[in-house]
Amino acid sequence: MATTQYLFAGFGGQGILFSGKFLAYKGLSENNQVSWLPSYGPEMRGGTASCSVIISDTAIGSPIVSKPDVLVAMNLPSLDKYEDSVASGGTIFVDSTLIERKVKRTDVKVHYINATGLANENNMPTLANMIIVGKVMAEMGQFNKEGIDAALSKVISARHANMLEFNLKALNLGKEN
Repeated sequence: MATTQYLFAGFGGQGILFSGKFLAYKGLSENNQVSWLPSYGPEMRGGTASCSVIISDTAIGSPIVSKPDVLVAMNLPSLDKYEDSVASGGTIFVDSTLIERKVKRTDVKVHYINATGLANENNMPTLANMIIVGKVMAEMGQFNKEGIDAALSKVISARHANMLEFNLKALNLGKEN
């Protein structure tokens, strides 16, 4: 596996931090070294939010992600801000429901996912983030049931246990699209 650096970015309330936490717990459940570093503006919901995740099979020296291998952009300001920081040969995942412009770079792979649209069509409007995470895991060859189940059991509290099935459905929607 080596080391993969992820950057999730969007508005507060889009589940950016949850997405990163889920991926970090999945990495832990698969016996990897993990770093999770959330960041959000003072506005919280509606303000800017980003989350850096590093998953590695060796020790991680710093949680700072300055050249992500994978960027997940859930809104246009995030794509504008972070597109140029992605490592050459990296991958950018774009919520095409909310971002109309195309990625300008030609040295990265790009996936446009109608995540917010799919979430709304499937009566799960708060799970566009998990649809994109499903696509990320599928494209990166990391979609495995054991790791997903272990991670979801950690990030979904007992109080929200009814959301487990919806999160699994969202992840699978992302994998299939």
